[in-house]
Amino acid sequence: MKLQIITKNVEVSEAIQEQAKVKIGKLSRYLPTISKATVEISKENTKLPQQRFTVQVTLDSRGILIRTQEKAEGIRTAIDKVVETLTNRIERHKGKLYDKGRGISLARQEATEQTEIPKKVVKCKHFLLKPMLQDEAMNQMELLGHDFFLFISAETDNINLLYRRKDGNYGLIETGTG
Repeated sequence: MKLQIITKNVEVSEAIQEQAKVKIGKLSRYLPTISKATVEISKENTKLPQQRFTVQVTLDSRGILIRTQEKAEGIRTAIDKVVETLTNRIERHKGKLYDKGRGISLARQEATEQTEIPKKVVKCKHFLLKPMLQDEAMNQMELLGHDFFLFISAETDNINLLYRRKDGNYGLIETGTG
């Protein structure tokens, strides 16, 4: 597994980098097809010390991306939390692959029946997309009180998706052919 560590606003010691490499490297035990892992460690000056350090890990397993982010008071704690979350997501991913490919084992079927309610589409909306600029789309999204907004870019004529990020800023997904 190729591991890349990126830092923002923080100096990370060799010991912490080694801890991240070891703990993230152990995830390949659960999912051997992981080819790349990107670890982003950042520090933010927040009022809450429990959210001072952020560790975000993105795993690439044959083109399937598994990403999670955790915040903690210390880098080591954030790494531990992110590894725990990733382990759970990998297990869930492997379970879905197993269910899809070979059928559900009896023990797993009983556990699924007791704990999981199948997810389904419960509401469907239809609306017309109209061309607008990014600023107009942000204002429209705020007026609607939504966390995302789909629109046609007046500049490119492509469908775009504007969304609110956890940090309060916006993200934009642009579609196109090339």
